[in-house]
Amino acid sequence: MRAVVQRCGYASVNVEGKIVGEISKGIMALVGFGPDDTEKDMDYILDKISNLRIFTDENDKMNLSVKDIGGGLLIVPNFTLYGDARQGRRPGYSNAAQPEKAADMFDRLKEKASQIDVKKVEFGIFQADMKVELLNDGPVTILLDSHKNF
Repeated sequence: MRAVVQRCGYASVNVEGKIVGEISKGIMALVGFGPDDTEKDMDYILDKISNLRIFTDENDKMNLSVKDIGGGLLIVPNFTLYGDARQGRRPGYSNAAQPEKAADMFDRLKEKASQIDVKKVEFGIFQADMKVELLNDGPVTILLDSHKNF
């Protein structure tokens, strides 16, 4: 499982002109699933996202997590995180989980994420044409991979 984690001042997801997920200060995370991902991968990514110390403390050091600041978490499914553009100019997506499996994984991730100790947790919609808006704060952007490929 992969995630692109962005510290934000605001983030929202719009589907067909309607906001379906929205947070103020917190983390917007794009997530993608690989074919061999399991609950263990989801647990790893959720733990990392919710405990990453990427918010500044009173000494202007990145020592606080989204939990510590009472921030929100917006999780957006994005299979293109598994895009492979090493050859040619058109990315291939054969490393991504098949849509049926990824949909099940995202549903389970939503259940798990709703139970973590974060003030507000919202989500994008799987396989929807989403318009994502965010104010990247910093910018701070972290790449995560549950198989530790990077």
